[in-house]
Amino acid sequence: MNNMSVVGMMNSIVPITRFNKGEATRIFDEVETTGTKIVMKNNKPACVLISPSQYESLMEMLSDYILLTEAENRMAANNPEENVTHEEMMNELGITNEDLDGVDVEIE
Repeated sequence: MNNMSVVGMMNSIVPITRFNKGEATRIFDEVETTGTKIVMKNNKPACVLISPSQYESLMEMLSDYILLTEAENRMAANNPEENVTHEEMMNELGITNEDLDGVDVEIE
């Protein structure tokens, strides 16, 4: 997301009265064309309107951040002395490479 300038911030403010006057469709069109809108009620921000694609992008960033934090925590807690090799784990589980030949795994 880009940092918003003061002018951009002012242009993104939408008074709740516009909704009360039946301008919802026009406001939603503005969100699609110009981006985020901040709905004001009694001179206070009541909600923020964003496009579905912006929302999806924000949720993906949040999910990525949560996963990164978890990975960093796991790496910090890792004890190299407790690590085992791939071969050692396969032997411990009694799995051979031939057992895995027909297995199809998809990793994102």
